Amino acid sequence: MIGPTLKISDRSKMPPFMAMDIMRLAAELDANGSDIVHLEVGQPSSSAPQPVIQMLAESMVKQRTHGYSVALGIPELRQRIAEHYQEWYKVNIHSEQVAVTVGSSTAFAISFMAAFDVGDRIAIPNPGYPAYRNLMLGMGLEPVILPAGVKEGWMPRLQEMEKWKKLPDGLMIASPHNPTGVVIPDEELKNICKWCDRNGVRLISDEIYHGLSYTDRCETAFKYNDNVIVINSLSKYFSMTGWRIGWMILPEQLVNAAERLAQNLYISAPTPNQIAAVKAFDCVEELDKHVNRYKDNRQVLLSGLPSEFLGKAAPCDGAFYIYADISALSVDSISFAKKLLDEAGVATTPGVDFDPIDGNRYLRLSFAGSTHSMHEAVKRINKFVEAYKREAA
Repeated sequence: MIGPTLKISDRSKMPPFMAMDIMRLAAELDANGSDIVHLEVGQPSSSAPQPVIQMLAESMVKQRTHGYSVALGIPELRQRIAEHYQEWYKVNIHSEQVAVTVGSSTAFAISFMAAFDVGDRIAIPNPGYPAYRNLMLGMGLEPVILPAGVKEGWMPRLQEMEKWKKLPDGLMIASPHNPTGVVIPDEELKNICKWCDRNGVRLISDEIYHGLSYTDRCETAFKYNDNVIVINSLSKYFSMTGWRIGWMILPEQLVNAAERLAQNLYISAPTPNQIAAVKAFDCVEELDKHVNRYKDNRQVLLSGLPSEFLGKAAPCDGAFYIYADISALSVDSISFAKKLLDEAGVATTPGVDFDPIDGNRYLRLSFAGSTHSMHEAVKRINKFVEAYKREAA
């Protein structure tokens, strides 16, 4: 007997993360024997650093990995993260302020729940990482669009919020930024931090692409604001996406709240991965070689892709993305991305994932893969664009 149709919550009716949908389609084509060039997901093609892998193997043999850790992470990793902030940024952080999370995604969720109540308004740059907006909607928070597109020089502007009748309860920033690769200059970051402090706006700083900048090293927002929530991860610079280890630097007032939320959400991050992750921060020499490769990959795309494909692309001074303006070819980035995948075997992410207003004009291209893949992508895209223009003529 078929029972009654039961309710599905409205909060679950958030948009999908299209990058993952495209990844699934590309994986299906891969499985069927197609030769796909992957520019759709921000995932380094390199493996975790060798000392990390060795530490994981050793800890398995010694059977140190079978149990839960405390909710905010093993002491050794929290201490090593605190030391990392002294080494990179010359700021002092107590290890008690460090919370180890299951990737950065749960760090966003904990931050939103710890710092805001249902109905609170959080300003988010547009374009921006879609999970910010989607998680907020699922938690009954109100994401408020803060323009950060070509007209704004690809950066959120404080003057825009000052025009609003009511200031937001929170502000989310990211530098280097996904999908644009924009890096907020240090002086501007300082201004944002001080402005939030003066106006009682809770600042959350997504710094998961730190280490991946092609000019100067980025500063942490914690340097300028003691009340900021800083979020980072081993996924990007450290080449450890699947290990699912992220972290938060928390103001002291939020530590207990974050701990309670972590206990109930996931108990703890995976213990074996935490033990091994302690070694990641000693691998800068190995990891910086990947950054040099990304820089080369970026140049391959910028110099080799057709002008119609790049348009008014964002500066891409950090991370490993080009946010390409394809409006000279199409203003339907979803159908264009699918056609590019089907006909040229190049997987990209439609801009509507990151921008519900103008994202139909953009594609995000990840250059985190091999340099060979970037050259192949250039060859295929140029051939595709020529055919596309002939069809449109």
